[in-house]
Amino acid sequence: MRARRVPCRRDQEEGTAMPEQPVPVPVERLAFEMPPVHDDPAEERAHRKERLAGALRLLGRLGYEDGVAGHVSARDPEFGDCYWVNPFGRAFAGLGPEDLLLVDGDGRVVRGGRRVNQLAFAVHAAVHRARPEAVAVVRTQGPYGRALACLGELLAPVSQEACAFYEDHALLDEYLGAEDPARVARALGPYKALILRNRGLLTVGGSVDAAVWWFVAAERAAQVQLIARAAGKPVLIDHHGAVATRERFGGDLAAWASYQPLWQTVADGAGPVASTS
Repeated sequence: MRARRVPCRRDQEEGTAMPEQPVPVPVERLAFEMPPVHDDPAEERAHRKERLAGALRLLGRLGYEDGVAGHVSARDPEFGDCYWVNPFGRAFAGLGPEDLLLVDGDGRVVRGGRRVNQLAFAVHAAVHRARPEAVAVVRTQGPYGRALACLGELLAPVSQEACAFYEDHALLDEYLGAEDPARVARALGPYKALILRNRGLLTVGGSVDAAVWWFVAAERAAQVQLIARAAGKPVLIDHHGAVATRERFGGDLAAWASYQPLWQTVADGAGPVASTS
Protein backbone atom coordinates (compact mmCIF):
# COMPACT_ATOMS: atom_id res chain seq x y z
CA MET A 1 0.00 0.00 0.00
CA ARG A 2 1.43 3.37 -0.99
CA ALA A 3 1.92 5.79 1.88
CA ARG A 4 0.10 9.13 1.73
CA ARG A 5 2.52 11.98 1.15
CA VAL A 6 2.20 14.84 3.61
CA PRO A 7 3.11 18.27 2.16
CA CYS A 8 6.19 19.75 3.85
CA ARG A 9 7.71 23.22 4.16
CA ARG A 10 9.59 22.78 0.85
CA ASP A 11 6.27 22.34 -0.97
CA GLN A 12 5.11 25.66 0.41
CA GLU A 13 8.40 27.39 -0.45
CA GLU A 14 8.27 26.02 -4.01
CA GLY A 15 4.69 27.21 -4.45
CA THR A 16 2.97 23.80 -4.49
CA ALA A 17 -0.78 24.32 -4.00
CA MET A 18 -2.09 23.14 -0.66
CA PRO A 19 -5.68 21.77 -0.43
CA GLU A 20 -8.07 24.16 1.25
CA GLN A 21 -9.78 23.10 4.48
CA PRO A 22 -13.51 22.38 3.87
CA VAL A 23 -15.71 25.26 5.01
CA PRO A 24 -18.34 24.32 7.67
CA VAL A 25 -21.95 24.47 6.54
CA PRO A 26 -23.78 27.30 8.33
CA VAL A 27 -25.91 25.96 11.13
CA GLU A 28 -29.04 27.67 9.81
CA ARG A 29 -28.76 25.60 6.61
CA LEU A 30 -28.75 22.26 8.45
CA ALA A 31 -32.06 20.41 8.59
CA PHE A 32 -33.45 19.85 12.08
CA GLU A 33 -37.00 18.68 12.73
CA MET A 34 -39.18 20.02 15.51
CA PRO A 35 -42.63 18.87 16.63
CA PRO A 36 -45.27 20.32 14.30
CA VAL A 37 -47.70 22.95 15.55
CA HIS A 38 -51.26 23.07 14.18
CA ASP A 39 -53.62 26.02 14.56
CA ASP A 40 -56.57 24.08 13.14
CA PRO A 41 -58.02 21.43 15.51
CA ALA A 42 -58.99 19.29 12.51
CA GLU A 43 -55.38 19.24 11.31
CA GLU A 44 -54.14 18.45 14.82
CA ARG A 45 -56.69 15.63 15.10
CA ALA A 46 -55.59 14.12 11.79
CA HIS A 47 -51.95 14.35 12.87
CA ARG A 48 -52.57 12.69 16.23
CA LYS A 49 -54.60 9.89 14.65
CA GLU A 50 -51.88 9.25 12.08
CA ARG A 51 -49.20 9.10 14.78
CA LEU A 52 -51.38 6.96 17.04
CA ALA A 53 -52.10 4.38 14.33
CA GLY A 54 -48.42 4.31 13.35
CA ALA A 55 -47.38 3.91 16.98
CA LEU A 56 -49.68 0.93 17.39
CA ARG A 57 -48.21 -0.73 14.30
CA LEU A 58 -44.71 -0.10 15.64
CA LEU A 59 -45.53 -1.54 19.07
CA GLY A 60 -46.93 -4.59 17.33
CA ARG A 61 -43.70 -5.04 15.37
CA LEU A 62 -41.68 -4.76 18.56
CA GLY A 63 -43.72 -7.55 20.13
CA TYR A 64 -45.40 -5.31 22.71
CA GLU A 65 -48.81 -6.86 22.20
CA ASP A 66 -50.39 -9.82 23.97
CA GLY A 67 -53.79 -10.98 22.73
CA VAL A 68 -56.37 -8.28 23.31
CA ALA A 69 -54.26 -6.58 26.00
CA GLY A 70 -52.66 -3.24 25.29
CA HIS A 71 -53.96 0.22 24.47
CA VAL A 72 -52.60 3.58 23.39
CA SER A 73 -54.85 6.62 23.69
CA ALA A 74 -54.56 10.20 22.46
CA ARG A 75 -56.57 13.18 23.67
CA ASP A 76 -58.78 14.81 21.06
CA PRO A 77 -57.64 18.41 20.51
CA GLU A 78 -61.19 19.81 20.36
CA PHE A 79 -63.72 17.65 22.20
CA GLY A 80 -63.40 17.78 25.97
CA ASP A 81 -62.93 14.45 27.76
CA CYS A 82 -62.80 12.47 24.52
CA TYR A 83 -59.89 10.27 23.42
CA TRP A 84 -58.83 8.28 20.37
CA VAL A 85 -57.92 4.65 21.08
CA ASN A 86 -57.43 1.32 19.30
CA PRO A 87 -60.51 -0.93 18.98
CA PHE A 88 -60.92 -4.09 21.05
CA GLY A 89 -59.78 -7.33 19.46
CA ARG A 90 -57.91 -5.81 16.50
CA ALA A 91 -54.22 -6.57 15.93
CA PHE A 92 -51.93 -3.54 16.20
CA ALA A 93 -50.20 -4.42 12.94
CA GLY A 94 -53.10 -3.66 10.62
CA LEU A 95 -54.46 -0.48 12.18
CA GLY A 96 -54.81 2.79 10.31
CA PRO A 97 -56.22 6.16 11.38
CA GLU A 98 -59.64 5.17 10.02
CA ASP A 99 -59.80 2.21 12.45
CA LEU A 100 -59.43 4.27 15.63
CA LEU A 101 -62.33 4.92 17.98
CA LEU A 102 -63.26 8.18 19.67
CA VAL A 103 -64.37 7.33 23.20
CA ASP A 104 -65.67 9.67 25.88
CA GLY A 105 -64.47 9.64 29.47
CA ASP A 106 -67.23 7.23 30.45
CA GLY A 107 -66.07 4.64 27.94
CA ARG A 108 -68.80 5.21 25.36
CA VAL A 109 -67.83 5.08 21.69
CA VAL A 110 -68.88 8.34 20.01
CA ARG A 111 -67.14 7.76 16.68
CA GLY A 112 -66.36 4.37 15.19
CA GLY A 113 -68.08 1.05 14.68
CA ARG A 114 -66.33 -1.36 17.04
CA ARG A 115 -66.24 -2.00 20.77
CA VAL A 116 -63.65 -0.69 23.19
CA ASN A 117 -62.27 -2.54 26.20
CA GLN A 118 -64.03 -0.39 28.76
CA LEU A 119 -62.18 -1.72 31.83
CA ALA A 120 -58.80 -1.02 30.28
CA PHE A 121 -59.86 2.30 28.80
CA ALA A 122 -61.12 3.50 32.19
CA VAL A 123 -57.48 3.65 33.33
CA HIS A 124 -56.56 5.80 30.34
CA ALA A 125 -59.49 8.15 30.97
CA ALA A 126 -58.53 8.53 34.64
CA VAL A 127 -54.91 9.32 33.75
CA HIS A 128 -55.94 11.80 31.05
CA ARG A 129 -58.25 13.57 33.48
CA ALA A 130 -55.57 13.72 36.19
CA ARG A 131 -52.92 14.88 33.73
CA PRO A 132 -54.51 17.47 31.41
CA GLU A 133 -51.13 18.29 29.87
CA ALA A 134 -50.61 14.67 28.77
CA VAL A 135 -51.68 14.09 25.16
CA ALA A 136 -51.11 10.33 25.09
CA VAL A 137 -51.11 7.34 27.44
CA VAL A 138 -49.47 3.98 26.67
CA ARG A 139 -50.38 0.83 28.59
CA THR A 140 -49.35 -2.31 26.74
CA GLN A 141 -47.28 -5.46 27.20
CA GLY A 142 -43.51 -5.85 27.09
CA PRO A 143 -41.63 -8.81 28.58
CA TYR A 144 -38.94 -6.91 30.47
CA GLY A 145 -41.22 -4.26 31.92
CA ARG A 146 -43.48 -7.02 33.20
CA ALA A 147 -40.51 -8.96 34.57
CA LEU A 148 -39.29 -5.90 36.49
CA ALA A 149 -42.84 -5.31 37.70
CA CYS A 150 -42.89 -8.86 39.07
CA LEU A 151 -39.90 -7.93 41.21
CA GLY A 152 -41.69 -4.82 42.45
CA GLU A 153 -38.70 -2.62 41.56
CA LEU A 154 -38.13 0.78 40.05
CA LEU A 155 -35.80 1.42 37.13
CA ALA A 156 -32.34 1.88 38.58
CA PRO A 157 -29.80 4.35 37.11
CA VAL A 158 -27.60 1.61 35.70
CA SER A 159 -27.29 3.18 32.24
CA GLN A 160 -27.42 6.61 30.65
CA GLU A 161 -30.77 5.78 29.06
CA ALA A 162 -32.29 4.68 32.37
CA CYS A 163 -31.39 8.04 33.90
CA ALA A 164 -34.20 9.63 31.85
CA PHE A 165 -36.54 8.02 34.39
CA TYR A 166 -34.48 8.83 37.49
CA GLU A 167 -36.85 10.22 40.15
CA ASP A 168 -39.40 10.64 37.34
CA HIS A 169 -41.35 7.40 37.58
CA ALA A 170 -43.25 5.58 40.30
CA LEU A 171 -44.14 2.09 41.50
CA LEU A 172 -47.69 1.06 42.37
CA ASP A 173 -46.56 -1.50 44.92
CA GLU A 174 -49.68 -3.63 45.10
CA TYR A 175 -51.30 -6.04 42.69
CA LEU A 176 -54.55 -4.80 41.21
CA GLY A 177 -56.29 -7.80 39.67
CA ALA A 178 -58.89 -5.45 38.27
CA GLU A 179 -57.13 -2.12 37.84
CA ASP A 180 -58.56 0.70 39.95
CA PRO A 181 -58.40 3.67 37.55
CA ALA A 182 -58.28 6.36 40.22
CA ARG A 183 -55.57 4.51 42.16
CA VAL A 184 -53.46 4.14 39.03
CA ALA A 185 -53.77 7.85 38.24
CA ARG A 186 -52.83 8.81 41.82
CA ALA A 187 -49.82 6.47 41.78
CA LEU A 188 -48.56 7.97 38.52
CA GLY A 189 -48.74 11.45 39.99
CA PRO A 190 -46.65 14.01 38.04
CA TYR A 191 -44.28 11.42 36.57
CA LYS A 192 -43.76 10.17 33.01
CA ALA A 193 -43.97 6.45 33.83
CA LEU A 194 -45.53 4.03 36.28
CA ILE A 195 -44.62 0.44 37.09
CA LEU A 196 -47.70 -1.53 38.08
CA ARG A 197 -46.51 -4.39 40.25
CA ASN A 198 -47.00 -7.77 38.58
CA ARG A 199 -48.57 -6.01 35.58
CA GLY A 200 -46.07 -3.91 33.64
CA LEU A 201 -45.52 -0.35 32.42
CA LEU A 202 -47.63 2.73 31.77
CA THR A 203 -46.21 5.92 30.24
CA VAL A 204 -47.51 9.36 29.32
CA GLY A 205 -46.26 12.18 27.14
CA GLY A 206 -47.07 15.58 25.73
CA SER A 207 -47.33 13.96 22.29
CA VAL A 208 -48.04 10.49 20.97
CA ASP A 209 -44.40 10.25 19.91
CA ALA A 210 -43.08 11.11 23.37
CA ALA A 211 -45.41 8.75 25.23
CA VAL A 212 -44.53 5.83 22.96
CA TRP A 213 -40.81 6.58 23.17
CA TRP A 214 -40.99 6.56 26.97
CA PHE A 215 -42.63 3.15 26.86
CA VAL A 216 -40.00 1.74 24.50
CA ALA A 217 -37.19 3.36 26.49
CA ALA A 218 -38.52 2.08 29.81
CA GLU A 219 -38.89 -1.43 28.38
CA ARG A 220 -35.30 -1.36 27.12
CA ALA A 221 -34.00 0.07 30.38
CA ALA A 222 -35.72 -2.75 32.24
CA GLN A 223 -34.07 -5.23 29.88
CA VAL A 224 -30.60 -3.81 30.54
CA GLN A 225 -31.21 -3.75 34.29
CA LEU A 226 -32.29 -7.38 34.38
CA ILE A 227 -29.38 -8.53 32.19
CA ALA A 228 -26.88 -6.59 34.31
CA ARG A 229 -28.28 -8.09 37.51
CA ALA A 230 -28.10 -11.58 36.04
CA ALA A 231 -24.44 -11.03 35.10
CA GLY A 232 -23.29 -9.51 38.37
CA LYS A 233 -23.74 -6.46 40.59
CA PRO A 234 -24.54 -3.34 38.53
CA VAL A 235 -22.65 -0.15 39.35
CA LEU A 236 -25.19 2.65 39.75
CA ILE A 237 -24.72 6.15 38.36
CA ASP A 238 -24.49 8.58 41.27
CA HIS A 239 -27.32 10.97 42.14
CA HIS A 240 -25.66 14.06 40.66
CA GLY A 241 -24.83 12.31 37.39
CA ALA A 242 -28.29 10.73 37.13
CA VAL A 243 -30.05 14.07 37.67
CA ALA A 244 -27.82 15.86 35.17
CA THR A 245 -28.47 13.15 32.58
CA ARG A 246 -32.22 13.27 33.19
CA GLU A 247 -32.24 17.03 32.73
CA ARG A 248 -30.55 16.59 29.36
CA PHE A 249 -32.41 13.57 27.99
CA GLY A 250 -35.55 13.26 30.11
CA GLY A 251 -37.82 15.88 28.55
CA ASP A 252 -40.62 15.29 26.06
CA LEU A 253 -38.74 17.15 23.32
CA ALA A 254 -35.81 14.74 23.66
CA ALA A 255 -38.29 11.86 23.62
CA TRP A 256 -39.96 13.22 20.47
CA ALA A 257 -36.59 13.50 18.72
CA SER A 258 -35.52 10.02 19.84
CA TYR A 259 -38.73 8.55 18.46
CA GLN A 260 -38.35 9.92 14.93
CA PRO A 261 -36.06 7.14 13.59
CA LEU A 262 -38.61 4.58 14.80
CA TRP A 263 -41.44 6.58 13.25
CA GLN A 264 -39.60 6.61 9.91
CA THR A 265 -39.63 2.81 9.83
CA VAL A 266 -43.43 2.97 10.02
CA ALA A 267 -43.96 5.95 7.74
CA ASP A 268 -41.56 4.62 5.08
CA GLY A 269 -43.01 1.11 5.14
CA ALA A 270 -39.70 -0.43 6.21
CA GLY A 271 -39.38 -4.06 7.23
CA PRO A 272 -40.11 -5.37 10.72
CA VAL A 273 -38.28 -3.76 13.61
CA ALA A 274 -36.17 -6.20 15.60
CA SER A 275 -37.90 -7.18 18.83
CA THR A 276 -36.09 -6.75 22.13
CA SER A 277 -37.61 -9.94 23.51
